[in-house]
Amino acid sequence: MMGDLSDLRVIMAAAISENLKPFLPPDLIRSSERIMGLDTTLIADGTYWVVLHQGEPVGCGGWSRRRTLYGGDHSQGRDESQLDPAVDAARVRAMYTHPSFVRRGVGRLILTGCEAAAGAEGFKRLELMATLAGEPLYRAYGFRELERISDGGVPLIRMVKTLSETV
Repeated sequence: MMGDLSDLRVIMAAAISENLKPFLPPDLIRSSERIMGLDTTLIADGTYWVVLHQGEPVGCGGWSRRRTLYGGDHSQGRDESQLDPAVDAARVRAMYTHPSFVRRGVGRLILTGCEAAAGAEGFKRLELMATLAGEPLYRAYGFRELERISDGGVPLIRMVKTLSETV
């Protein structure tokens, strides 16, 4: 998958610039670009997937056994230490859907994969940091809000889902 990094960056850039437009002014979309992005640790860990449509990537996302909750390779404050499935929630990370494929099941497909894989490793909960654009998908999938924060002015929602909850 490391060979697909340029394709993933294209999807991420399009998702950030277009999918956030109904929710954020241009200056906060630019700020979003600084706090979001590709995390190659997920790829190296084998917990990141790309969704293809007719052989072309249209979405990506995954989960993590590591403490970092959000951000890309360039983000400050990353914590690569391992989570304990007995007490910690697995992290859903770096979810992006190309604007042409929003509301077509791409995000739900990735979330279903994250839930199954994290559950198979003994995790009982999933946690993520949602953008305003992603919040409706995560709520519909069964995540609930824990808190709202701001990073560089960008509003974010920390959400959790217990794996025994059904959707």
